[in-house]
Amino acid sequence: MSKKLAAKASLIQLPPLRTPPPSPAPEGVVEPQQLGQPASVSAAAPTSSVPQAPDARPKTAPGSMAVFMASQSAAVKEAEELKLKLRAFDGAVPMKALDPKRIRASRWANRHANGLSDKAFEELKADIASSGTNVQPVCVRALALGSDTSADYELVFGHRRHRACLELGIPVQAIIAEIDDKGLFEAMERENRARKNLSAWEQGMMYRRALDNGLYASQRKLAEAVGVDLSLISKSLALARLPDAVVEAFPSPLDVQFRWAQPLSEVLQRDPEGLVARAKALKASKVALNAKQVLDALLGQGDKALNRSTPGSERRLGKAGQGAVLAADATGRITLRFDPGVLTPEREAALIEWLNGQLGGS
Repeated sequence: MSKKLAAKASLIQLPPLRTPPPSPAPEGVVEPQQLGQPASVSAAAPTSSVPQAPDARPKTAPGSMAVFMASQSAAVKEAEELKLKLRAFDGAVPMKALDPKRIRASRWANRHANGLSDKAFEELKADIASSGTNVQPVCVRALALGSDTSADYELVFGHRRHRACLELGIPVQAIIAEIDDKGLFEAMERENRARKNLSAWEQGMMYRRALDNGLYASQRKLAEAVGVDLSLISKSLALARLPDAVVEAFPSPLDVQFRWAQPLSEVLQRDPEGLVARAKALKASKVALNAKQVLDALLGQGDKALNRSTPGSERRLGKAGQGAVLAADATGRITLRFDPGVLTPEREAALIEWLNGQLGGS
């Protein structure tokens, strides 16, 4: 071990030692050069009469290594100080003020129009207006030159903040990232979950686009990429793949809930035509129903829902046992149920004649 250290130490080049100039000889002492003798003769002189500069070079390998490390300590210390200064900038990303008109929505965009007009959006817009800009930047990626003459950038995330700045007519603060489609999709998905969660239907539409466009080979691969449970992916997709007529029957697609995916999917498989027909009738009716009532009607439980949730949906005409009940179901269909024996042949004929006159029949 000592031989190796000695070999390494021998390679170290140390700066030459600076020796002090010789002191003048005391009075009465004659230097050898003054006598015309060569300087080497002085080596025979006693050390007490001619002082010699000590040899500062270490005599051992460990000593040489210690000298070397000491000579490097200043450089090492300076490097460590620079590292500490640079550490303060770790994760810093430059921001740039961009014209929101030159930024287009991502093709993976998942916000429904209703999500950009609710109370939460108006509050966000008011905050940005009072600050004069969006404090939290959006993220964009640059588009290839010539790929879109109407835009220079594509949103990665921050659609609500971008929309607010666009409506306010102010520049939007953005960070520009170099990212591919998969990275864009996953960054958008993480951002949405970290901020205002998407509705069940919006989440499903986002996953559906990713799979339909071949971004992921399977639901399992998608679940692994975004870090969510496979069952959530499945429920979200079940809602996203409902017929448009069924989704449009609800007051808003944002009202559809994850737990409704299974019963709606079962009805869709068992009676697709009946489900779509009920959905279209609900859309055409003028009866105001909440999302749960619409669900019950789509599942064939409309009368039950109305009787439970909308008092007065049935009206009795005449006394019990001597009149009729006028009822409206969830689809807007009106039914007149006569008590037994009330609608005699004569009354039936008169009722039909009156209805034909009112409805323009023959």
